[in-house]
Amino acid sequence: MINTMNEIVEKAQRWLDSNIDPKAKAEIESLMKNEEALTEAFYKDLEFGTGGLRGIMGIGSNRMNKYTIGMATQGLANYLLKTYPNEQVKVALAHDSRNNSRYFAETVAAVFSANNIKVYLFEDLRPTPELSFAIRHLKCHSGVVLTASHNPKEYNGYKAYWNDGAQLVAPHDKNVIDEVNKISSIDEVKFDTRSELIEEIGQEIDQLYLNEIKKLSLSPDSIKEQKDIKIVYSPIHGTGVTLVPQCLKDFGFENIYVVEEQSEPNGNFPTVVYPNPEEAEALKLALQKAKEIDAELVMATDPDADRVGIAIKDQNGEFQLLNGNQTGSLLMYYVLKRWKELNKFEGNEYVVKTIVTTQLMDKIAERFGVACYNTLTGFKYIASIIRELEGKNTFVVGGEESYGYMISDFVRDKDAVASCAMIAEMCAYARSQGKSLFDLLIEVYTECGFYKEKLISLTKKGKKGADEIKSMMQNYRSTPPVQLAGSKVIKVIDYQSSEERDLVSGKTTAIDFEKSNVLQFFTEDGYKISARPSGTEPKIKFYISVNKKLSSKEDFEAVNQDLDKLLAEIEHDLQ
Repeated sequence: MINTMNEIVEKAQRWLDSNIDPKAKAEIESLMKNEEALTEAFYKDLEFGTGGLRGIMGIGSNRMNKYTIGMATQGLANYLLKTYPNEQVKVALAHDSRNNSRYFAETVAAVFSANNIKVYLFEDLRPTPELSFAIRHLKCHSGVVLTASHNPKEYNGYKAYWNDGAQLVAPHDKNVIDEVNKISSIDEVKFDTRSELIEEIGQEIDQLYLNEIKKLSLSPDSIKEQKDIKIVYSPIHGTGVTLVPQCLKDFGFENIYVVEEQSEPNGNFPTVVYPNPEEAEALKLALQKAKEIDAELVMATDPDADRVGIAIKDQNGEFQLLNGNQTGSLLMYYVLKRWKELNKFEGNEYVVKTIVTTQLMDKIAERFGVACYNTLTGFKYIASIIRELEGKNTFVVGGEESYGYMISDFVRDKDAVASCAMIAEMCAYARSQGKSLFDLLIEVYTECGFYKEKLISLTKKGKKGADEIKSMMQNYRSTPPVQLAGSKVIKVIDYQSSEERDLVSGKTTAIDFEKSNVLQFFTEDGYKISARPSGTEPKIKFYISVNKKLSSKEDFEAVNQDLDKLLAEIEHDLQ
């Protein structure tokens, strides 16, 4: 990061002096007339983090453009060629519906091919989980998807994968970052396409992927019985439209209504403020359609179709949006319940969740006698556990609170295509038992505890915002809260210092986790609060979790109100 205007101007001039195209040069010259815009574009390099790149599109070292993507790809190519010196290195590439995604994907393909790397490029937009599947099926050494997931339309991103179909983890993540950082000039990037090394892929991979998802089905008889349930689905202008409706049909569902206004892939996302299924506003059109036709289930996927948000009818017949903790817990409960009913357990099964995800999942795993592993935030860590236990234990299901879930391990990233199919099947199963999905959720709460969560997300943009977030985390580390909602804080876990502090005894113990900028506070009543700066957006996030015992369905409303009060109190105490 650079701070003086002179340094920023010098950096911009180095770009001007490099081998960039005339249009890019003209854009930089225009920025030179606006100090604030020039600063935001060049005050730092767009960081190639452990998940790749993500940023606002435009010219500059701190922007997503042909040249920052080219340098990232050249660094990744250099690392692949060093790691596999005697092999024909192969990569798979996919992209979402965002503006410039196809252009960026073709740029990446050009750079890889120019480095004598074989490229399998999807013919058109495809869901991110299908890329993970393709890497494994085609025995590629790596892969890249061009997507900024659920970010606003100004953003794009670049996610890098390893040969197991998972995003990069140690040591490859740091090693790739080192290689990317060695690229000091745009002129070091090889952009000359070798078209003979680029092969387009498409429908044949689609079918193989859908075939694997179909094998996940646990209740085909329930689907036959309930095949006419009305399901409303929205791809929110993204890649899900390519496979989700077909996947639901393959499972046997016959009444699938795709939200017409959001069915066309469009990087401007014209019907929503944010193309994010976590936001109620993004599901507004889907909910309208569901009310019109009296649907049973609403599902919406983000632009790269790795996350899904759902709405179900409550006890009053009104649609309620579920958060990621609720949907993930329902999925985990359903899959484990069916495994038990079908006598599939052999005693070595396990599930995985992230540290900021509801502890209800731990309780569900305990209920079915299945091991539950907790990881840092991000599905690459879930995939890392799967890799460690491969051949020894059986992965069943995994999830995280940010609406990402994975069933089985033929994909090594969160998968909204498979999740949509299994959520619909879960709905059919509940109905075949004379229940709704809401009834099934109450069943989970009564058996395992009523856990309720709230996410507070504060946006802090630009350099000033980054400094504010840093200061907030420092303050929480030096002065943790004494109590939250009247409940004494008894334990603090700091994943950056790898320490767990017992505030009652004063004892500090080491924790065995990769270092990460996350703080967690635990209270004597079992409440958990996690503070974490986002790795992909200019935000700091607070994950609040409270819980109480739920004795019966009749007590649901009263206990739900109690939990809401606790969440509000903790939110107030954190301010």
